[in-house]
Amino acid sequence: MTSPGHQDLVVTRAGVDDWAVVARWAGDEGWNPGLSDPACFFAQDPEGFFIGRLDGEPVSAVSVVTYGDDYAFLGFYLVRPDLRGRGHGRTTWKTALAHAGDRTVGLDGVVAQQDNYRQSGFEPAHRTFRYSGVVPRTAVSGDVRPVDDARLLAAYDNACHPADRPRFLERWLTADGHRALARIVDGRLTGYGVIRPGRDALRIGPLFADTAADARALFAGLAAEADGRELAVDVPEPNTAAVALVEEYGLTPSFETARMYTGPIRPYAAERVFGVTTLELG
Repeated sequence: MTSPGHQDLVVTRAGVDDWAVVARWAGDEGWNPGLSDPACFFAQDPEGFFIGRLDGEPVSAVSVVTYGDDYAFLGFYLVRPDLRGRGHGRTTWKTALAHAGDRTVGLDGVVAQQDNYRQSGFEPAHRTFRYSGVVPRTAVSGDVRPVDDARLLAAYDNACHPADRPRFLERWLTADGHRALARIVDGRLTGYGVIRPGRDALRIGPLFADTAADARALFAGLAAEADGRELAVDVPEPNTAAVALVEEYGLTPSFETARMYTGPIRPYAAERVFGVTTLELG
């Protein structure tokens, strides 16, 4: 699949190997991508990744990953720094966005691009702040335990996200370097979280929990996995309990994004979202 491009730009669907280049660009932008992210992302929608080339060389990228018939998420809107301002990003954007069809599309937009996203029909829902730092080791509750079976978490995850994502979840729990923990209280699941290696720091996401106490227990378990290394978590601003939790552990905000949508989304338990799964796929 190709698309007529700006100044001989050719936009095609990308493969996992292509995306290794895009992940490096994301790292250079300071986004701290997870080291195993591409394979997990492609598991959800292998047709949703697009790359623009000039004379065969990658210069631009956008992903538009679909979840069922009603929802898609846009990420990795990137253009190589030396070729910005020439329309390559916009051409790649238009080609990729067509993949969403008539689905509502979400994204997490950096501050500098939010006005441009509004012009494309995206409206802000809330701000998200990345908090990072080193967390001292603390005692881990006995009801926090490892989990790697997506079937045990699927219903809970569905309630905390605008769309079901079983293929992604299965890969996310078991990818190289990923460690997933769940809290089980009186035989009932009260939350789960995942920590994974990133380019510059470990990343926590998601962190979903019924209450602040559940989130605190899970966060302590995930922080213990970090073993004194720097970690980062993307916290939705409206969840004041989540903000209080990361500040309690001494994490500080480094940058912000805005969650934006082109239309209505399925209701989900936003109060349980103490940490966003990933800014690239929602």
